[in-house]
Amino acid sequence: MKAVLFETFGGALNCVDVRDPSPTPGGVVVKVEASGICRSDWHGWMGHDADVRLPHVPGHELAGVVAAVGANVTRFKVGDRITVPFVSGCGRCEQCAQGQQQICAAQFQPGFTAWGSFAEFVAIDYADINLVRLPDSLDFVTAASLGCRFATSFRAIVDQARVQPGEWVAIHGCGGVGLSAIMIANAMGARVIAVDIDQAKLDFA
Repeated sequence: MKAVLFETFGGALNCVDVRDPSPTPGGVVVKVEASGICRSDWHGWMGHDADVRLPHVPGHELAGVVAAVGANVTRFKVGDRITVPFVSGCGRCEQCAQGQQQICAAQFQPGFTAWGSFAEFVAIDYADINLVRLPDSLDFVTAASLGCRFATSFRAIVDQARVQPGEWVAIHGCGGVGLSAIMIANAMGARVIAVDIDQAKLDFA
């Protein structure tokens, strides 16, 4: 398959031929239809994340179609349209049981603990626990934004701040996460103030 690969931190990003992935017993292989670019990808490329091992294929904001399933996968099949959260918890530990998958000690992160979605195919572990089915009405480009920036913002607005209709919410910074937070807070019925020093971003917000 074709993939974007780097062999040194901060070095060249090259589109090359690499081996096709195979699913683990509890995982799947996804044909990537869309992949976002996140600031976290830059940090991985620059060597700021100890999970990244060279050579490496980055990319963690993805949506696509299941192309192969492991022997132990029961909830998904070839052809399913899916996306996946940035952090896929193991589903067996105390942290996962408490809804804290982002601190699961055995977490799987495409583009960090394993090769990612800047490729034609990507292998995703813990599939039954983490994959999210996509309705036919949701396009892949939109869906690729849900697993990282929207999930981050949703947790902040809904789970942590517990925003209620009519409350004021100030969002500082109108990048990917900020714009997602604006949309979610607005959907919750909040009165939203967007804060940024870039007029173009404010206009977009």
